[in-house]
Amino acid sequence: MTLRLGVNIDHVATVRNARGGSWPDPLRAALLAEAAGADGITAHLREDRRHIRDADIEALMAGISIPLNFEMAATAEMQAIALRHKPHAVCVVPEKREERTTEGGLDVAGDEARLADFIAPLREAGSRVSMFIGHDAAQIEASARIGAAVVELHTGHYCELIAEGCEVEAAAELAALREGAAHAHQLGLEVHAGHGISYDTVAAFASFPQVVELNIGHFLIGEAIFRGLGPAIEEMRHRMDASRSAIEG
Repeated sequence: MTLRLGVNIDHVATVRNARGGSWPDPLRAALLAEAAGADGITAHLREDRRHIRDADIEALMAGISIPLNFEMAATAEMQAIALRHKPHAVCVVPEKREERTTEGGLDVAGDEARLADFIAPLREAGSRVSMFIGHDAAQIEASARIGAAVVELHTGHYCELIAEGCEVEAAAELAALREGAAHAHQLGLEVHAGHGISYDTVAAFASFPQVVELNIGHFLIGEAIFRGLGPAIEEMRHRMDASRSAIEG
């Protein structure tokens, strides 16, 4: 299957908000990402609006021609916003005010009935619903039961282990993620992966034949400081395509 690249532009907004005003513009970043080969744009509208703002979602919906993946917590406020805009995809993520970034996956199995009710109107509105989860089989199976079309596997722990040089532990985590991807695919779920992915780790996930989309943000925005956003995305696209071609060949 073709491997898609979703570019998360949250941290363009983080830089903007550090000084206030309107620069740098997340929409401009999204358009550059589109030109550089991104297949979709991801934006997480948090409850505290620490980076992406409501106006950014409106601008993205109006301004980009590739799909928007709207990341959000399972709250009534976010559901109303998603239903108003009807983005191509909605990814439900856990969210805590005190965290720097999303930590771990959503507990779908522990909140199954509420989440089933929560995503039903989103599905009816035409958005593809994704659950951002760990590789645990119980979470994958619960995501299938509630009617999600997609699961996005949290890759952050593996990427942290690689950065720390913990090769044995990283290999075990990668094996568990691979098993989770296969299990999700067997259940009929589309499989995505994301969080913490860099040039050093992208090949590992591109090599999973069941994964059809990688969502990458923080690393690309950071790399853009040194080489520019377009070239940073083009390099990631090249590495993804090379790794996918290797397993298909």
